[in-house]
Amino acid sequence: VSPGQLTKKYSSCSTIFIDDSTVSQPNLRSTIKCVTLAIFYHIKNRDSDRSLDIFDEKSHPLTREEVPDDYYKHDPDHKHIYRFVRTLFSAAQLTAECAIVTLVYLERLLTYAEIDICPSNWKRIVLGAILLASKVWDDQAVWNVDYCQILKDITVEDMNEMERHFLELLQFNINVPASVYAKYYFDLRSLADDNNLSFLLEPLSKERAQKLEAISRLCEDKYKDLSKAAMRRSFSADNLVGIRRSNAILS
Repeated sequence: VSPGQLTKKYSSCSTIFIDDSTVSQPNLRSTIKCVTLAIFYHIKNRDSDRSLDIFDEKSHPLTREEVPDDYYKHDPDHKHIYRFVRTLFSAAQLTAECAIVTLVYLERLLTYAEIDICPSNWKRIVLGAILLASKVWDDQAVWNVDYCQILKDITVEDMNEMERHFLELLQFNINVPASVYAKYYFDLRSLADDNNLSFLLEPLSKERAQKLEAISRLCEDKYKDLSKAAMRRSFSADNLVGIRRSNAILS
């Protein structure tokens, strides 16, 4: 009996499926989907609605449209969060790496400031994290006035105040080590697998295989050079035989 159409592609002897997302070059669309899914679960699984006035959308609206009185009661769905983030990333031409750092800053804010991301503040918290990540991570930073061109009803003064509060709440800890970045990347991939949010798979072509081989060879050569440099800087116990030692000079 035929199993029907497979919902997931599998590699075989004749065809190898591979996605184009790596830890050093993540796929933009897939990464944004994963990051917004993580934000969605933060909102959904929160324990309370602790917030600060600077992030409240009622006190600091992003548009001129009147905010409903029950704005704090309805959790946004994943598609709503994805469209909001995708619009900002597309208009500002931000990278996938910036999306990962955005999530790092967002979770760091929730921990440091002891607040929750909820329906009343999620847009401004996400916007503040994106604003900071784009300035720290991307080579060509997007200025606050540029975001005012995207969100036409927000003022530069409001953006500046929100950025200042965000930095103060982070205690100016904006460093993202490579190990932290890599952990978030692989955690996001695991989150995608758990939610059937698979990365786009394509058959491995000859050109793609040659490109991967070239990248692998480049990394291998770089590793060899680093290993040789490390050997020149250090000696093992076997190398200590025959080394002349000079007398210490005390001043």
